[in-house]
Amino acid sequence: MPHTADWSPPALRGSDDARFPIRHAWCVGRNYAEHAREMGADPKAGTPIFFTKPATALTQAATVPFPPATEELHHEVELVALLGQGGRNLDAAAGLSCVVGWAVGCDLTRRDVQARAKQAGHPWALAKGFDASGPMGRWASAEDWMPQPTTAIRLAVNGIPRQQAVLGDMIWPVGELIARLSHEVTLHPGDVLFTGTPAGVGVLEVGDRVEARIDGLPALDFEIVAPGI
Repeated sequence: MPHTADWSPPALRGSDDARFPIRHAWCVGRNYAEHAREMGADPKAGTPIFFTKPATALTQAATVPFPPATEELHHEVELVALLGQGGRNLDAAAGLSCVVGWAVGCDLTRRDVQARAKQAGHPWALAKGFDASGPMGRWASAEDWMPQPTTAIRLAVNGIPRQQAVLGDMIWPVGELIARLSHEVTLHPGDVLFTGTPAGVGVLEVGDRVEARIDGLPALDFEIVAPGI
C-alpha cells in the first residue's frame, strides 16, 4: 500500500502524565446567563449553541501566539469534559457517565472576526478554530474529581480578576449538554466538550499572562506572545 500520511491524533497530558488522544473538540456557547446577557442574548431563549474547534487547536503549551488577521482576541475560561465513551440519543445520566476526565480550558475567540461574520450572515468557524485557540491545563480523572454546583471557576489576566462564577451557574449542566449534543451527532471516545464560559470575557494583548482556575483541577497558565515566537 502506498504511503499517504504520517499522522497521529494529538493527545492531552493528565495530572499523572496519562495521555488522552483527542478525536474531536466540541464547544457550547451562552451556557451562563450573565455571559449570554453581556453578548446581547436572552439566556432563557432557545437551546444550546454547539460549535467545534479542530482537535489540533487544543494546546497545553505555556505560550500562545496572537492570531493573525484580528485586533480583538478574547479569553473565555471553561470546564472541559473528556469523553471515554460515546453514543447517540443519550439521557443526562448516561451522558455524564461518559466523562473520564476534566480539565480547565480557555476558548480563545477572534471577537472582531466573529462579529463581522455574524453581521454578514457568514459562518464564524475561523473566529473560534484558529491555531492554538484552545489552551488547556492537565486533566484529572473523573475517579478523582467531579464538578459540584459550588465549585468556583475564574480567570485573571496579569493578576487582575476578569471572570468569576460557580459551575452551578451553568444553564445546562454537563450531563444535559452531552445528552443534547448526542441527539445531534454520534459521540465517540476521545471527544472533548468545552462547556461554556461565565461573564467577564475580555481582550488579550501580546505579553498578557492568563491564569485560569477551577477549584480542584490542575491550573491553566499561559502567555500571549507575538506570532512566530
